[in-house]
Amino acid sequence: MKIIESKDIPADFFSYKGPTGIETVRQILQGVRADGDVAIRKYSQLFDGETIEHLELTEKQIKEAYQRVDKETIDALKHAAKNIETFAKKQLESFKEFEIKIDGAIVGQRIIPIESVGCYVPGGNYPLPSTALMGVIPARVAGVKNIIVCSPKLKDVTIVAADIAGATRIFNIGGVQAIGAMAYGTTTVPKVDKIVGPGNSFVVAAKNEVYGEVGIDFIAGPSEVLIIADETGKADFIAADLLAQAEHDVNAKPILITTSRKIANDVVSHIEKQLQHLETREIAEKAMYNGRIIIVEKLEEAVEISNKKAPEHLEIQVKKPDDIIPLLTNYGSLFIGKYAAEVFGDYCSGTNHTLPTNGSAKYTSGLSVRDFIKMQTHQKINDPTKLIPTAATIANVEGLMGHKKAAEIRAKE
Repeated sequence: MKIIESKDIPADFFSYKGPTGIETVRQILQGVRADGDVAIRKYSQLFDGETIEHLELTEKQIKEAYQRVDKETIDALKHAAKNIETFAKKQLESFKEFEIKIDGAIVGQRIIPIESVGCYVPGGNYPLPSTALMGVIPARVAGVKNIIVCSPKLKDVTIVAADIAGATRIFNIGGVQAIGAMAYGTTTVPKVDKIVGPGNSFVVAAKNEVYGEVGIDFIAGPSEVLIIADETGKADFIAADLLAQAEHDVNAKPILITTSRKIANDVVSHIEKQLQHLETREIAEKAMYNGRIIIVEKLEEAVEISNKKAPEHLEIQVKKPDDIIPLLTNYGSLFIGKYAAEVFGDYCSGTNHTLPTNGSAKYTSGLSVRDFIKMQTHQKINDPTKLIPTAATIANVEGLMGHKKAAEIRAKE
């Protein structure tokens, strides 16, 4: 991991690349839209090497999956699910229905859940049951009636996690074809109103393509962690957290910003030691080439760089965290103190791990109950006297005479 001075930060440090493979993605989506289940089976065989007879899991298959997963894992999933649900319920309380009186009108809002949601859960060599929990639970808490899960090469633990979370239907489908199936609907897979969840670059591109046909959470890129530390930072903890992020993907972005050159050097030493015993060393080692350790003179400079980068995960290990927390404005999720490892947010502390990347934390936040509800406004106007002249004046300025007359006609009664 390269150590640099803040003045030597490369120009591309704050730049981001969009989804790739667009033409291939469009071809697959067109196939799914035209041929439905047939296309899903065709592309699943082509890309995943799987011959799928039944796209949807039966209740019997779900129960059998529980028998093949050890009790310790099931207990851990239930514990994580409980914490995620507790946090999601508290989030929901922050969205209120109300009515107020304004100039003779009664105006207000209702909180209405989305009717159907599709949660994509990446599969492959390693299952990601935590993503099933993170996608399904806030949707269920929000009141979504129909929540389907799509995941390639379904592992038993993912099936169990999706069931614990409260998924209504589970499908053994992945990749672009899964996104297409949820966006357009097929004979077997229902069309949903919104798709959430992370995926590889092709899945991300597919979500981008179907946006408008359905809603999506956001376009996610490679995983990121940025750690701000002063001389009080714990080097072995920092190294472990950087490596934990690096093992996600060879394109992951681990970053440390520190005021202490000693901490920087110590972290590099601990990374080298910990890599020797890391089972995912091959991936993590490659990702560390994307990483940087940036030396700054003051924490205020670290804050400035962090806000500009807007990382997915932001950890702070400094002597006086309360001094800089109010200054930190752009991040997916914030981890405060040496014991607040990003891994706890990934799995079980209660907050959601589906977070904005590629700088999008500047304008959006992580997946939450808010993504599964609509705040619908309404109004009841008994006396439009005060509203008529204002509406008519603005309509006249905009040249919309029909609008003006629709307001003024109410004055004649």
